[in-house]
Amino acid sequence: MAVDLRKVKKLIELVEESDISELEVSSGDESVRIVMHRLPVPGMQSVAPAAVTVQAQNDTPVSNPSTAESLLAPMAGTFYRQSHPEAPVFVETGQQVHAGDVLCIIESMKMMHEIRAAKDACIQQICVANGEPISTGDVLFKLS
Repeated sequence: MAVDLRKVKKLIELVEESDISELEVSSGDESVRIVMHRLPVPGMQSVAPAAVTVQAQNDTPVSNPSTAESLLAPMAGTFYRQSHPEAPVFVETGQQVHAGDVLCIIESMKMMHEIRAAKDACIQQICVANGEPISTGDVLFKLS
């Protein structure tokens, strides 16, 4: 007997959307077990899982002090500069931002995660193109 892949996909989606880390379903001689390994992501707020506040990391060597910092991606996904294609971009180069301002969105596991400024800063450089796939730790912005 074949496993219904649509049902398995739906179960995976339910696990992704919930706080559970493991689900096992048995029916007759069929059994499906889904385990979600969730690693804590530095900078993620526990109150609002779809909103992420990221601390900027100093990207310059100690021997060359500078005020430039790098804002790193807290997760892998797709980088978006705006909430939808017709919307204005969240930030531009040279723009002053305040703590809590949305800088971008990362789509990861079919969820949209707002990346917010952790402190007041100025956007020196936007390092990722709109719609570009990113990895955890990639530099998103240079801030000062």
